[in-house]
Amino acid sequence: MATVKELREMARDELVARAAELKQTLFELRNKASTGVLDSSADLAKTRREVARCLTVARAKDLEAQAAKAKE
Repeated sequence: MATVKELREMARDELVARAAELKQTLFELRNKASTGVLDSSADLAKTRREVARCLTVARAKDLEAQAAKAKE
């Protein structure tokens, strides 16, 4: 699990790729939960939150780029 500080150091493309990987992991966790194989249901929430963190930081980077472009 990456901290917000680590996520802010990543490039926007890396963040989007990381979010896609986490979404795939979330899909696999949901499948495990539906079959009763999932060890910890807390992993679902942790993964969802990390996806949200990645997408939030990516969006913040987009807005910063737009603001910088508008200033020019």
